[in-house]
Amino acid sequence: MKNLGFGLMRLPVTKKTVRNEKIDKEKSAAMVKAYLDKGFNYFDTAYMYHGGKSESAAGELICSQYERGSFMLASKMPVGMLVTRGDTGRVFRHQLKRCQTEYFDYYLLHCLTGKNYKKAEKLGVFDYLQKKKAEGKIKVLGFSFHDTAEALDEILTAHPEMEFVQLQINYLDWLDAKVQSKLCYEVARKHGKDIIVMEPVKGGQLAKLPEKAEKKLRALNPEASPASYAIRFAASLEGVFLVLSGMSDMQQLTDNMSFMGDAFVPVSEEEKKVLFEIAEELNDARLIPCTACNYCTEACPKKLPVADAFALYNRSIKGDRKTKKEYAALEEASKLSECLTCGKCEKACPQKIEIIKKLKTVKDRFD
Repeated sequence: MKNLGFGLMRLPVTKKTVRNEKIDKEKSAAMVKAYLDKGFNYFDTAYMYHGGKSESAAGELICSQYERGSFMLASKMPVGMLVTRGDTGRVFRHQLKRCQTEYFDYYLLHCLTGKNYKKAEKLGVFDYLQKKKAEGKIKVLGFSFHDTAEALDEILTAHPEMEFVQLQINYLDWLDAKVQSKLCYEVARKHGKDIIVMEPVKGGQLAKLPEKAEKKLRALNPEASPASYAIRFAASLEGVFLVLSGMSDMQQLTDNMSFMGDAFVPVSEEEKKVLFEIAEELNDARLIPCTACNYCTEACPKKLPVADAFALYNRSIKGDRKTKKEYAALEEASKLSECLTCGKCEKACPQKIEIIKKLKTVKDRFD
């Protein structure tokens, strides 16, 4: 059995504007129930997801509605947002309150990079969370990671008490020089750490493939979705006990549950070969490797919808002719052209995208 984790970062919304969005509680609650009814039980949230509303949604829709021992809840310490040692305790207490829980089953230092790791050390975050674990407020402690395999090795060597690592793994990033999925996976295995996979579908990019690529997968199995291959690829790796998916509607949830759990079948060598062929084709294209995590927008002083602009660009590259009008509407509503070029977005981007340069590329294409 391979567990499917429910990522609470892309829940359905009833209202979405450039700077605000409202989670659709009714649809989200129905998805939570369907997920639990199928025997899955792991929910993943974080301090800044959905503009800070994801943890409150977890409290309202899950923790207050279901017996606490019937599911597992994970959240994360936003290391990048911390300034003083006191911030760690303040944020942790706030998270427990928002989630309406007495403890977290899994807890992570969020988005560790070499820079954030140094900050975590300086502010005593590792020590604080170890104390919370000793108090029973955290059951299992680990971290999510976005940097080089060398940096990961340094962290795991210095902190063998970390029990698991959450890594970005998908067949598109497996051999990518920046993301280093394969190399980071190998480091985690070397240290004997359990692995949770995030971004198995790379923010939806591997769920909607170019027609040529999709035909290759349909030839293998006309009934299987492109997303199923991406998730199964990650779940097939030894040492991976959970794959997270940020599902936005019931259709995505139903599809993912259909091939995970007891129904899981590892990818075959033939399927791997085709997936890596597709990866080569996609990497040769001009697509921007954005996963729509929106960390850039959180960091941006003007809260510009960078991910929305990149999504329109990628759709345009794939041949979608509706995108020019949609980009014009996005520009009118958000004033993307008023980017301050301060670089805060680039520092926050886990994918290390040159956002300022790419926004100009997007603008040039639609102009």
